[in-house]
Amino acid sequence: MPLDPARVRAILFDLDGTLADTDDAYIARVERLLGPLRLLFPRRDPRPFLRWALTTSIAPLNTLMGFPDVLGLDDELVHLFNWFSDRSGRHAKGHFVLMAGVDALLERLAARYPLGIVTARPARGTQAFLDQFNLNRHFRVVASAQTAAHTKPYPDPLVWCAQQLGVAPAECLMVGDTAVDPLCGRRAGAQTVGVLCGFGSRAELEQAGADLIIEHTTQLADGLGL
Repeated sequence: MPLDPARVRAILFDLDGTLADTDDAYIARVERLLGPLRLLFPRRDPRPFLRWALTTSIAPLNTLMGFPDVLGLDDELVHLFNWFSDRSGRHAKGHFVLMAGVDALLERLAARYPLGIVTARPARGTQAFLDQFNLNRHFRVVASAQTAAHTKPYPDPLVWCAQQLGVAPAECLMVGDTAVDPLCGRRAGAQTVGVLCGFGSRAELEQAGADLIIEHTTQLADGLGL
């Protein structure tokens, strides 16, 4: 079924690849690490290969990252990661790249809909992203990896957000860049939009059942007929 904007009473966004330009940031980081090895790539440009490798690996990586959640070990791993970050002085603060045009889009949408975030990123990194770009003002609710009993692709975080916002899950719109986003939305009874500016591919998002697929997050207003 095509997207029905009349049903939408709240919009929930994934973070990485949807609001944060994480894939380009990863590619730029690996490109710098390659150094002289860039000479081995066609036209000395490793970026096409790195983007292909990232897009190809994201589905199995999502599956692998979901194992701790299934086994009930995700909280322990997050505590361990936070402990290591504190000891090493490595923090995510200030390292994010905001997707071009997203701030203006959120400003426009927040005037009409309550907005939220549903991300598999731990709470500390999620808050660091929001603080870096002063985006807290746009979002009434934030579900990070540890907010609900299970994270995406389970419906739990979306259902939790809907409860906090006082709307039915079926009245929510889940927006994200990989298969776990439409899967989470569909399992909760929500409508979903897939974006192609992040890690996922059109085929992956279509197979997961996205109601609408757009090239970039900023095209969401057009998809809603605004």
